[in-house]
Amino acid sequence: MFVMGMRFKLHDNKDEKQFEFQIENATAKIDYILTSKKIYFTHTEVSDNLEGQGIGSDLVKQSLTAIQKRELQLVPLCPFVAEYIRRHPEWKSILHHSVDLS
Repeated sequence: MFVMGMRFKLHDNKDEKQFEFQIENATAKIDYILTSKKIYFTHTEVSDNLEGQGIGSDLVKQSLTAIQKRELQLVPLCPFVAEYIRRHPEWKSILHHSVDLS
């Protein structure tokens, strides 16, 4: 079970094209489409039994950190990811220049 402040290990499941956490028998994931310099986050999903515990936000944060290290530009098609960046504007620097979240 999730303990506040506890972080899960991010896995880049390249076969499934998703960043994910494996938590007990559940998965929290962000689906993506990767091009040479851009990554599109298309969908975020957290199992019902894990909702409301900050897991989705932690997943987004760790995924953003991972793509920042890879120097990719983000196009957040997923509303959850877009809202996370609106609330944490320090991540706007990794957005592709065509993205406007205002």
